[in-house]
Amino acid sequence: MPFDPSSYEFTPTSGPIEVRPNTVLPARRENIELRTEDGLTLVGELALPAEAEPKATLVTLHPLPTHGGFMDSHVFRKASFRLPALADLAVVRFNTRGTSSPRGTSEGSFEEGIGERADVEAAVRFAADRGLPGLWLVGWSFGTELALKYGALPPVEPQIEGAVLLSPPLHRAGEDDLAMWASSGKPLTVIVPEHDDYLRPAEARERFAAVPQAKVIGVDGAKHLWVGEKFVQRVLGEIVSTVTGETAGAAAPLPTSWEGPVAVAAS
Repeated sequence: MPFDPSSYEFTPTSGPIEVRPNTVLPARRENIELRTEDGLTLVGELALPAEAEPKATLVTLHPLPTHGGFMDSHVFRKASFRLPALADLAVVRFNTRGTSSPRGTSEGSFEEGIGERADVEAAVRFAADRGLPGLWLVGWSFGTELALKYGALPPVEPQIEGAVLLSPPLHRAGEDDLAMWASSGKPLTVIVPEHDDYLRPAEARERFAAVPQAKVIGVDGAKHLWVGEKFVQRVLGEIVSTVTGETAGAAAPLPTSWEGPVAVAAS
């Protein structure tokens, strides 16, 4: 059976508690299905603020599925757990074609980032059709390749505000894709770990110089997978700063404690 996000059991707290990796904060959550132009059904989840209208929307693109990436890759899972409550953001997560998670398995099979263009388009179309505001692509690793290759092309480009890239390897995306982003004028925030396996901050600044509006942020001590709560906090804070219009790094850090109903997710 696919995991049902409405099954979380929320209990009140007697005072502020620390937000831990498996802490789930209140939100309106629902399982969703996306239909691609080439006829596939992709599974996912939408998380909305519990009592407010969202200020902006994250359309997340997960890491490489052949190396364990899926909609529950931990940074995106924690974004869905926290950001609807802490930042009034909507979070769309989904499995690209052929990818499985507790939510279920999307139809199709991995297509090396080529057929996945239709997956990106389906996710953005879903968010636009639901009337969600301020759509931003947020890609991580392989997901950054999808954002770079297809985010600056129609039909996605007219629908989005910009993109945030986490740990971009710049393997499948190349100079032509960077040139397309440059010509689009869309904002691009690039968050690069100091100890990344593929592209480190100094080289990233050189490569992304081809996109004048790109902002490259190096994160000291971090690695490609952003393991460690302090790095998750940093990444989520930079995402919120970007999509809500604050200067990256200048906005107040996200709260690390919460007072109110909480649930605990399975590890």
